[in-house]
Amino acid sequence: MSTSTLVACDLDRTLIYSKNALWLTGADKDAPALVVAEVYEGAPLSFMTCAAKELLLSVKAAATFVPVTTRTQAQYERVQLPGAVPNYAITSNGGVLLHRGIPDALWHEQLSARMAAGCAPVETIDAYLSKPDFASWILRVRRAEDLFVYAIIDREAMPDSFLVELMALCADAGWSVSVQGRKLYCVPLPINKTDALAEVARRTGAGTVIAAGDSLLDQGMLEHADLAYRPLHGELHDAGYSATHLRLTSVRGVMAGEEILRSILAELPSPPR
Repeated sequence: MSTSTLVACDLDRTLIYSKNALWLTGADKDAPALVVAEVYEGAPLSFMTCAAKELLLSVKAAATFVPVTTRTQAQYERVQLPGAVPNYAITSNGGVLLHRGIPDALWHEQLSARMAAGCAPVETIDAYLSKPDFASWILRVRRAEDLFVYAIIDREAMPDSFLVELMALCADAGWSVSVQGRKLYCVPLPINKTDALAEVARRTGAGTVIAAGDSLLDQGMLEHADLAYRPLHGELHDAGYSATHLRLTSVRGVMAGEEILRSILAELPSPPR
């Protein structure tokens, strides 16, 4: 297997899609065949096209494939991607580096030291988001492995002024803010996909990095990749993010995930027979 190229791919709304994010148009009879990529509480939750499944197997045969997600380790482990478990995976927005399914202790120690030196503790942000004054738009607040905080929100009820004030508070605290659908993320700056991916590239000796993602939390790893892809939807699309090495899909939704994989595969050398 060639390890000279590393392919890093965000999961939700880039590679896999919930039923509300499929964005299928046209007649039902013309819809693509889908395969279940995640089961939650006994029911299918996320999907990819059957063609995307086969394309991903081909990508994994030709390069080092690394799933990169803001999901926690437990949430990531619900996802059933085709083929063998990747040697490396990045979860918790870069807060956890999995090597053969096991969290890397050295990476955790390095991050902990950086957060202690430059970031307000997670309890501070948790307490702010949990204020009763915000209860009409912040419906639930959760900690992700005590690394960062996310909230389930009512976006229509959330005032713009709240987001401005939150971003200012988090900037002073050494944290970042991102809104993705019904979720609001507050994340310490040392916890990011970019640095975690750079560490995997260093460990694997990758000469080329290809990355794909749709959210603001993906922007750093896309900027630092040699070649990057984003779908025609998501935070980055809404923000109009572009770059000379960035390629956009021609469609949105689950078909964009298939298009990204097909485009990436076209850039990879054929695996040895």
